[in-house]
Amino acid sequence: MPRYTVHVRGEWLAVPCLTGANTVRWLGKEAVRRYMKNKPDNGGFASVEEVKFCVQRCKSFGLLDLDDTLDNTLEDNEFVEVVIEGDVMSSDFIASKLEGVDLYPLLSIYIYLDGNSLTPEDLVNLGKGLYKIKLTPEAEAKVRQSREVIERILTLIRFSSLSEISVCNLENVVIAGVGKPLIPERSRMLLALRINVLAKGYSGISLETLQQVIEAFNASCLPYIPEKGTVGASGDLAPLSHLALGFIGEGKMWSPKSGWADAKYVLQAHGLKPITLKPKEGLALINGTQMISSLGCEAVERASAIARQSDIVAALTLEVLKGTTRAFDTDIHAVRAHRGQIEVAFRFRSLLDSDHHPSEIAESHRFCDRVQDAYTLRCCPQVHGVANDTIAFVKDIITTEINSATDNPMVFAERGEIISGGNFHGEYPAKALDYLAIGVHELAAISERRIERLCNPSLSELPAFLVTEGGLNSGFMIAHCTAAALVSENKALCHPSSVDSLSTSAATEDHVSMGGWAARKALKVIEHVEQVLAIELLAACQGIEFLRPLRTTTPLEKVYDLVRSGVRPWLKDRFMAPDIEAAHRLLVEQKVWEVAEPYIEKYRLEHIPESRPVSPTAFSLDSLRMNKCVGTDHSDQNEL
Repeated sequence: MPRYTVHVRGEWLAVPCLTGANTVRWLGKEAVRRYMKNKPDNGGFASVEEVKFCVQRCKSFGLLDLDDTLDNTLEDNEFVEVVIEGDVMSSDFIASKLEGVDLYPLLSIYIYLDGNSLTPEDLVNLGKGLYKIKLTPEAEAKVRQSREVIERILTLIRFSSLSEISVCNLENVVIAGVGKPLIPERSRMLLALRINVLAKGYSGISLETLQQVIEAFNASCLPYIPEKGTVGASGDLAPLSHLALGFIGEGKMWSPKSGWADAKYVLQAHGLKPITLKPKEGLALINGTQMISSLGCEAVERASAIARQSDIVAALTLEVLKGTTRAFDTDIHAVRAHRGQIEVAFRFRSLLDSDHHPSEIAESHRFCDRVQDAYTLRCCPQVHGVANDTIAFVKDIITTEINSATDNPMVFAERGEIISGGNFHGEYPAKALDYLAIGVHELAAISERRIERLCNPSLSELPAFLVTEGGLNSGFMIAHCTAAALVSENKALCHPSSVDSLSTSAATEDHVSMGGWAARKALKVIEHVEQVLAIELLAACQGIEFLRPLRTTTPLEKVYDLVRSGVRPWLKDRFMAPDIEAAHRLLVEQKVWEVAEPYIEKYRLEHIPESRPVSPTAFSLDSLRMNKCVGTDHSDQNEL
């Protein structure tokens, strides 16, 4: 007998059907009838016949013809929604599916987890649905051994009078998170990371239960996890409790097949059963820093992507402003040997070296009498460089954290003991992610100043706000305002959340990390950085238009072509938000890096760094003027 799960006004109803010859209209009426039966006032309706409705799939929102038969329209166990006329306009209307969520590719490519070798990049890809999960044989053996310790202690409790032996059995937890649910990608990351930690074999979970969790992950059955509620000590207790709630068939879950629905129906639709938790397994599922760390992985990966692309965007701006490459000389950075600074300077050379990539724009001002550039151009290696080093530092901490056992208590099979400790405290990732936000924010701060230089005719020698007929068109004026607003907002978001602590749990948890907020705001800061650099990318490409027919270097021309493949030049004012979003997507999807990277790496192979003595005569004013060196900041010429 086929059965369908139907969403009516925020409630999920299981509707069996004796024959597939029944119509979609029958299914809708039967669902409404069952809905009315459960309401004291019949849901406000006098009869089923007076209710006007349409029926749509939860999976794609496709509307169904009410006269079609069910066997020709729906699959067994499919999820549909009955939308009653007038409800969509009501503030009480609850959609069945999270708006804007893409369906996951149902791939059969597996990643093997052992609790020791997961990388942030792996976790982000698991969040995107690119992999399913299996445990390594070694991980399975460790999980079994850990559970055997629990079972031995349970046996002692049952058959002895040793009252001092106890095993924490937290199956009844007050679920108290608030806020919007994590998007499915982040729920998948959180779940995958929890599986990785359980695979280490220090949690006491049974292999049977862990395999049930993995099966749910592989089917993309994802619990409803509110984003707020963790203070980052005793682990991320609130969000992980919501995670566990779905697996026992309570609360809501999401899957590509169902959208949001009651957890028991989502599990059943994928051939899965709710988990019956054994002693210690409740704690095993809810204790740890996986909310902080999973969001931290996304933050680190996105920060890495935008940091390397910021060098490309800034190099394009420098070309438009006819800046000098002299400040990126190898010897300058060799005597201040920070790794990030050296790498950023190298990237600028690889993109701007006129001997390697002839630039007509560079040749046009080779013998100008300008000496040096503003700091926002000249000091990119120093400013961008420390952002790169910050990201590397944070990535090291996050990588260690995602491969750490953060439970409490912890089960040591080799000793046959259960020991309580404090590995659940989120101070490490909290502090690191606060630091990440501060470090990455500077990429936006310096980018906004470069946008100002591009838009200001007294600094750029270009038309005001990068548009002709300035009296009629505002050009990039408001886009620059948007960038300034984002940078200002980041200043507040960069205040460290981990400097705060509030005592909780009757002063037992008397110091907490506030790492959940550190992770969420780090992601918001990085998103703003991406958006500011998207505006600079558009502005720099627009600046190129006013330098035509001159061409820049080959790699930067490729970047220009990439942008112009989706955003046309700015001839007169138009709706700019879609352009900014298009440039933002190019950065988020790392398309700008993909275009430029081959040229950067080819340059690296052809220019193996050589150690050269620094000659005092190399810095004469005449030698500087023989190089392309436009700039408008001459405030520190006394340095020469």
